[in-house]
Amino acid sequence: MSDRHISQHFETVAIHAGNTADPLTGAVVPPIYQVSTYKQDGVGGLRGGYEYSRSANPTRTALEENLAALEGGSRGLAFASGLAAEDCLLRTLLSPGDHVVIPNDAYGGTFRLFAKVVSRWGVEWSVADTSDPAAVRAAITPATKAVWVETPSNPLLGITDIAALSHVAREAGAKLVVDNTFASPYLQQPLALGADVVVHSLTKYMGGHSDVVGGALVVADQALGEELAYHQNAMGAVAGPMDAWLVLRGIKTLAVRMDRHSENAARVAEMLTRHARVTRVLYPGLPEHPGHETAAKQMRSFGGMVSFQVEGGEEAAVEVCNRAKVFTLGESLGGVESLIEHPGRMTHASVAGSLLEVPADLVRLSVGIENIDDLLEDLKQALG
Repeated sequence: MSDRHISQHFETVAIHAGNTADPLTGAVVPPIYQVSTYKQDGVGGLRGGYEYSRSANPTRTALEENLAALEGGSRGLAFASGLAAEDCLLRTLLSPGDHVVIPNDAYGGTFRLFAKVVSRWGVEWSVADTSDPAAVRAAITPATKAVWVETPSNPLLGITDIAALSHVAREAGAKLVVDNTFASPYLQQPLALGADVVVHSLTKYMGGHSDVVGGALVVADQALGEELAYHQNAMGAVAGPMDAWLVLRGIKTLAVRMDRHSENAARVAEMLTRHARVTRVLYPGLPEHPGHETAAKQMRSFGGMVSFQVEGGEEAAVEVCNRAKVFTLGESLGGVESLIEHPGRMTHASVAGSLLEVPADLVRLSVGIENIDDLLEDLKQALG
């Protein structure tokens, strides 16, 4: 990030960091360098450090500089998906025999990566309630190399005190990894609170328009950043130039979108708490949420994700999803359009029968930026 961005506010950094005007034409948007290889100035004479687009691509570089600036990190890395980013991180940090503490509420794909993939090459893991530092401390073993956190968590919207857990991890000599997908760096910056690594699914709020798949890692330590970059190049699951460009475009409006997401979600949560068919509302912005005070301390606002449970069990929850009209029935989250899903049968089917199994009567909402009155009326008719 150039000197002219130092001390500027988030909204300004989001638009300008990594977005240097094109030196040839003056274009204010970084070009899409849809190229695989680069003409070298003699053997080993790389022009601008570029030789092959798996190793580096100017469009991806612009995104990675932007990500590092937004999270306050020393290095940002962009991947083909959020899970590709997670896989690179785990294979960089861990060796056979190492151990990881994972949360008791997490994205189903993350759990599947630990339970079905990473465990096959000798990495062990155990589950803890990360909202309770004592529970995490009890789950740590001499072999623990990482503590994994989602806050807010997916799909139960649990809140973890990042600063408190950073002390627990540091005492054990472990890295604290925070999945910041639900919050985005606009609402929460884990590195400033003591985390070592931030993980993102760029598909979600960062892209913001349901038109791109991507992932990211941002780190505080430059040496760890270099090690991750080595593994990223060696493994190859990098973001393509078009995908990087789409995420960069989305990030420019991240702040204004997150304000609207949060405002709409708060109204939705408030309405749901008063609905006769809703038995429980999970939203950290509600004063009765057990993590409300922690969320208020470490987040700018409470985000656009709301989960709730309905009377009548699983079939009633599925019917609510099917009856929605403005809310689109679909997986993923964080786009401008509102989405509704049944986690038990959709995004979290992989955790069935595990300690991370979600309630069968749970419905998860990704509250978009549509007119709030339309969203409220749609949910009311879906609930019946």
